[in-house]
Amino acid sequence: MASDKGVAIVLMGVSGSGKSTVGAMLVNVINGRFLDADDYHPQSNKEKMQKGIPLSDEDRIPWLETLRDVLRVGLLNGETIILGCSALHKRYREILRSADPDYIPGSYLCVVKFVLLDVAAEVLAARLEKRAAEGNHFMPAKLLQSQLALLQIEEDEGIMKVDASLEPQAIVRTIQASI
Repeated sequence: MASDKGVAIVLMGVSGSGKSTVGAMLVNVINGRFLDADDYHPQSNKEKMQKGIPLSDEDRIPWLETLRDVLRVGLLNGETIILGCSALHKRYREILRSADPDYIPGSYLCVVKFVLLDVAAEVLAARLEKRAAEGNHFMPAKLLQSQLALLQIEEDEGIMKVDASLEPQAIVRTIQASI
């Protein structure tokens, strides 16, 4: 039954936009479960990124299909799931939307919603450099430009945009007020 279905909120954006930080805080406010898409990358993807090699669709599609399948199980179990995932391209988001078994491709009407954590490239670069210096992530700052070039948002998708240069608590409040 559709009323028993859960909800998924995908916090999307390039590396350094705050997906993991905001997601971890948001789940506590809305009583959900947080999934970090980075945890689902195969080791081969992580190694490519560590070497500064951008992922190809051949790398991304199986990863996105795994995320879709994990989301689907949670949705069918009535869960509220927050997924931190770059989801930079429309076709990648379509894969994630298809976690909703009732989704009609191209309609954008489903229980998988997207929130773009939007932030200036300079801020992103500084965050990535800091994270790299701390040894906290496998994504090097030099891949930022490839991610920004891939980011594609179409107005008809209904993606909520949030200023991710704000403090994380303010971002969480903004998202919470909109869901």
